[in-house]
Amino acid sequence: MNNEQQELLNEAYENYKDSRECQWTPTYFPTPYTQEEFINKCKTDNEFSEKWGLKIDERELSLEERMDLSREKRRTYWNWQNWSIEEMEYHLTDVWNIPTKLITITYKGNTIESYV
Repeated sequence: MNNEQQELLNEAYENYKDSRECQWTPTYFPTPYTQEEFINKCKTDNEFSEKWGLKIDERELSLEERMDLSREKRRTYWNWQNWSIEEMEYHLTDVWNIPTKLITITYKGNTIESYV
């Protein structure tokens, strides 16, 4: 996750912590989620995610998507077209360090994508 994404997560969590849902009253003693719990809840519970306006999507990249990301590096290997899938996966992961996941975070109309 990059710094911009972390800032969005921090802002969303602070908004959650400052809400009435987390404020103590004489008859209500809330136990707010930790930031990690809040983030996991937003990832797994669509209703909760919508309530707080924070959408987090993580997904694995396909081989084709990873190959697209490696386009510049493949050009330096003249015979890459002849590689097996196993050879391509090895180069993508172990030689070129091409990301395997895409993380998309949306909060207050801001969407930030990062590859990990």
